[in-house]
Amino acid sequence: MRTSLDLPGSPDRTRVVVAMSGGVDSSVVAGLLKKAGYDVVGVTLQLYDHGEATHRKGACCAGQDIHDARRVAETLGIPHYVLDYEERFKEAVIDPFADSYAAGETPVPCIACNQTVKFADLLGTAERLGADALATGHYVRSEQHGDHRALYRPVDLDRDQSYFLFATTPAQLDFLRFPLGNMTKAETREAARSFDLPIAEKSDSQDICFVPSGGYADVIRKLKPGAAEPGEIVHIDGRVLGRHEGIINYTIGQRRGIGIALGKPLYVVHLDPEGRRVIVGPREALETGRLHLRGVNWLGDTPLAEIPAGGIELHARVRSTRPPMPARLFIEDGKVHVDLVAGEAGVAPGQACVFYDSDGAGARVLGGGWIERSEHDAESETALRKLVSRDRAVAAL
Repeated sequence: MRTSLDLPGSPDRTRVVVAMSGGVDSSVVAGLLKKAGYDVVGVTLQLYDHGEATHRKGACCAGQDIHDARRVAETLGIPHYVLDYEERFKEAVIDPFADSYAAGETPVPCIACNQTVKFADLLGTAERLGADALATGHYVRSEQHGDHRALYRPVDLDRDQSYFLFATTPAQLDFLRFPLGNMTKAETREAARSFDLPIAEKSDSQDICFVPSGGYADVIRKLKPGAAEPGEIVHIDGRVLGRHEGIINYTIGQRRGIGIALGKPLYVVHLDPEGRRVIVGPREALETGRLHLRGVNWLGDTPLAEIPAGGIELHARVRSTRPPMPARLFIEDGKVHVDLVAGEAGVAPGQACVFYDSDGAGARVLGGGWIERSEHDAESETALRKLVSRDRAVAAL
């Protein structure tokens, strides 16, 4: 299998740092580049203490993963370094995650990790090691486009990780390489076997790395002890239906585990951290048509400030598990909002909205932003505004 990184000079004179997590994907990247003749250096980041993160006894976060990465490096015959980024990871990823969750949002820490620790801090480390590129095991493609490289969806859409990379800057993209973008997961597994890698059959991680059990609320309680304050469960029509033990136990769109029986399905429609309230309602109250964004990273050819008043057509994605859907992007007074043509249900603040030029394999990533708030259908939006404003007025008395 031929591996080209579009870098000048011969591979043997080209140093590439590979971010090795101890998993199959990044291990295969190291193997492919070593086979192609590149001067490969493996780097693994220790990001968190597993026992501390989960409040359980155990080895460090990556005890097993670091061990696996080291074994792969030995098998391939490449130098391997472990860097302690634990403090930086807590500062840039874990603490903001806890703050966002306690504020009633649904954060995506993997994006924040790529945005800060991996593609800023680690990238700088790679440059200091004299590398010509930093390669990762993400399933995404990049190609030269004008003065910079552009980001595209991969061949294997079932493994598409472009959603998590929207915040990558043009300068970072110029230094990054993604060798798995033209491969399927099955081909990656086969490559791992061909290299006799000891992790060839290792299963993929399904959880946020520092929340391996999926118990987000438990982590938040430990990091922010005062975040789990009790409050009311309120229907969107204003009725108080019951009590809860903290909004950190709920997410927008949740149906099960609300603890209220009303004879018909109820969903979490809104989380009000200031009032410590969980607002519930029927499924139709979850429908969203317009998303207001913050922290937008734009990768399109036309400067964001030059987008016409009537907006531009593109495709938007509000979950990594959903395909890009037709949408229209507008910028007004420096603020960006996106209108979803078919709407979406259960969109939460803190999630990402990622832009594409189409919806298939090879679609170009045009950037994205963090969802600050969403607008519901007219009736639900009016009810929510009335409910929140009424209670704010009462609290001010």
